[in-house]
Amino acid sequence: MKKTNLLMTIAFASGFAFLSACGGSESNESSETVEEIVEENSESSQRPSPLRKIDGTVGDVNLTIQYGAPSVKGRVVWGDLVPYNEVWRTGANESTYVEFNKDVKVEGSDLKAGRYSLFTIPKQSGKWTVIFNSEWDLEHGHFQYKEENDVLRVESTPEFIDQSQEQLTIAIESPGIVVRWEKMKLPIVIQ
Repeated sequence: MKKTNLLMTIAFASGFAFLSACGGSESNESSETVEEIVEENSESSQRPSPLRKIDGTVGDVNLTIQYGAPSVKGRVVWGDLVPYNEVWRTGANESTYVEFNKDVKVEGSDLKAGRYSLFTIPKQSGKWTVIFNSEWDLEHGHFQYKEENDVLRVESTPEFIDQSQEQLTIAIESPGIVVRWEKMKLPIVIQ
């Protein structure tokens, strides 16, 4: 399986490079690109929530996101596995981190370039709190979270859709960062 994933990634990258060289891709400064890298070492391949790392762009800002990707596995996610009104590590295991190579605006608020852990506070209804915290390398995620290290707190409105997604994903796509899990989609605007 690992070799297949690696070969598919190489084939995709080669095809993309070929299309780019042949002029098959238009350049657009505001376009977003996403490349997902599944960690292939033996430790992460045996994790119940695989470690994922993605790189992409929003406008001229480069982003890197690393997170543990839990699965629903028949569980009640919102309000049970992930309690309402409590800080959640927005993934599994260690804290999720986001790195920006330039200063950005998140939901209209300024955030300096750097690496931050990403936390959220889910709510049963209404907007969720999205937190960027300076302590990005937390081995046990929200269990080590300290509010005094918050750099930015903003709010984002989740969408609940009919189609369920088994494994959590965090993508770099319009409008910036999009978290999906179970029937929830949380768009976080990055400019």
